[in-house]
Amino acid sequence: MNHVNVVTLGLLLFVACVVAIVTRRIGLPYTIGLVVAGIGLSVAGYRSNIELTPELIFTFLLPPLVFEAALHLKWRRFREEASLVLSLAFGGTLLSAAVVAAGMHWLVGWGWLASLLFGSLIAATDPVSVVAMMKEQDAEPRLRFVMEAESLLNDGAAAVLFGLCVAAAAGASTSAGTIALSFAVTVVGGILCGVVVAGGLLLVAGRADDHLVELTLTVLAAYGSFLIAEAIGVSPVLATLAAGMLVGNIGPARTLTERGGEALIRFWDFAAFLANSVIFLLIGSREAEQSLFAILWPAAIATLLVLAGRAAAIFPIAGLFARSRAAIDGLTGAILFWGGLRGALALALALAIPTTLPEHDVLIGVAFAVVAFSIFIQGATMPFLLRKAKARSGDPQ
Repeated sequence: MNHVNVVTLGLLLFVACVVAIVTRRIGLPYTIGLVVAGIGLSVAGYRSNIELTPELIFTFLLPPLVFEAALHLKWRRFREEASLVLSLAFGGTLLSAAVVAAGMHWLVGWGWLASLLFGSLIAATDPVSVVAMMKEQDAEPRLRFVMEAESLLNDGAAAVLFGLCVAAAAGASTSAGTIALSFAVTVVGGILCGVVVAGGLLLVAGRADDHLVELTLTVLAAYGSFLIAEAIGVSPVLATLAAGMLVGNIGPARTLTERGGEALIRFWDFAAFLANSVIFLLIGSREAEQSLFAILWPAAIATLLVLAGRAAAIFPIAGLFARSRAAIDGLTGAILFWGGLRGALALALALAIPTTLPEHDVLIGVAFAVVAFSIFIQGATMPFLLRKAKARSGDPQ
């Protein structure tokens, strides 16, 4: 990551604060406002020396976003919804990636490798956008939980799938058994890594009576689980997700002091706000630099395929639970479908694709186009659906 000076960071954070104030007053989703502001800064000629790179997103910005969202996933609710959420996150990710990959190969003419890489990375829905929107709209509780949990787990599943595609491209074994085993090891290993790291740090926190020490240990849990998982070759996203769930469910009740438990949520809300602001301002700046006319046809096809893939990920799987306690109605299914927003993780994975890939440049451009559609079209219309769901549930507006 390039050197970041205080003035640059200060300006970005000031812009983010202004955007937060304005979007709340006019009822526009915060993430859309940030992207628009980023585009505006770029068009006005301002260039920060902060580049949107995979290293920036993975190493610095993604861990606090995943950890903060996971803090709010309670064990009891997760057990109740686990069958639906896990099926949507893992089975749905595979279905979505397959639809997009096949379509990009047969309709656009990309090679199978580029198609599979694109299908896997674009299957990653963006928990940052989803969680922010759920909070802003004060969504109905069950809908909010299912969307947030599915988006977080989907992120981990898509990242694992992308890693397997990259490994296959590098010459690793591609037999069905080997791929299935690698997928299982990466997923389970990531979860275990997060539990071990967070569990050990919670034991240390239980011996402290200073809330600042406790908060510092949770920072180590968020970043430590991510970095250790990455170093040992398991899923860092799922590691941080598991760490966040463990801290959120056990920390305030058993190991943290009362003051530490209260400060935990506030501190991570603030950390997520900062990371969220930087990511979407930089996405806006990068979007302004993209030339969409040269990739208009593949971008349009890709956008339609992504929607088709999301439909294949949601409706058939939801149908399997139609006669169970985990059943969801038509409106909830429509919200899950339309609310599968794409964002930071998809772009980070796209930017990490080897430059030797023949479709490298156009793939990145198409990924940015799909994310732009997701943010501006889907993101702008989601509040209407969420308000409709809330009104139907009988909650006050």
